[in-house]
Amino acid sequence: MSKQLIVSIVSILSVFLLATASAQEQFIVKGKIEFEKKVNLHKQLESEEDATWRDMMKKMVPAVKNTYFDLYFDNNKTIYKPGREVVTTLKAPEWFDGPANDNIVYSDLAQQSTISQKTVFDEVFNVQDSVRKIDWKITPDTRTIAGIECRKATAIIMDTVFVIAFYADQVVTPGGPESFAGLPGMILGLAVPRLYTTWFATKLELVDVKETVLIPPKKGKKTNLGNLKTQLKPSMKDWGKMGAKNMLQVSI
Repeated sequence: MSKQLIVSIVSILSVFLLATASAQEQFIVKGKIEFEKKVNLHKQLESEEDATWRDMMKKMVPAVKNTYFDLYFDNNKTIYKPGREVVTTLKAPEWFDGPANDNIVYSDLAQQSTISQKTVFDEVFNVQDSVRKIDWKITPDTRTIAGIECRKATAIIMDTVFVIAFYADQVVTPGGPESFAGLPGMILGLAVPRLYTTWFATKLELVDVKETVLIPPKKGKKTNLGNLKTQLKPSMKDWGKMGAKNMLQVSI
């Protein structure tokens, strides 16, 4: 074999190996994502008809409430749970925050099952259900989130609730914050306009995720989402618009 031929073969192999390595680097199958959840509390108050009460509450609560959650993922399993705490001088009263603000959500996307721990006022529920089926409409719009290019998708859930999501096909796990999933990649940005609430990834860490992390929550009274909503509906109907908001928060 001639020297020139050997050099050509080595060059071709080098290019192939570099291309293969580059392709492998494009796809992420495990890691940790931090989400910042923002709730515009003053916007939520604008729907209240009692102007005196509305103005009083605006003085008592921050305009925007920020909390952080961590989502760990490994292939088709994810767990979403409260993350680092935010120190603030102005906090909303617990009754104003409403239920299901510190959810732990475990999803097995291969089995299409999910187990969520939800605190609804003073009671903890262990909600076992199937992964929510969402008819996503993918658009050509893009947005960079946490340094990763994402595509935009929209959907209607629960018949009337409009949702906007941004997913990264580079992160192959088809999950997302809370109970949202079903896109061809990880959801890194999410907005539910009716709740004036958004979830956006602040960073993605390529860390090894231990099996002891990806386990479903066990605390709470076992139920499913349908039964939980049926149980809450009689008490929530007397709360007016706040009751409707609370039911939606529980359903998310």
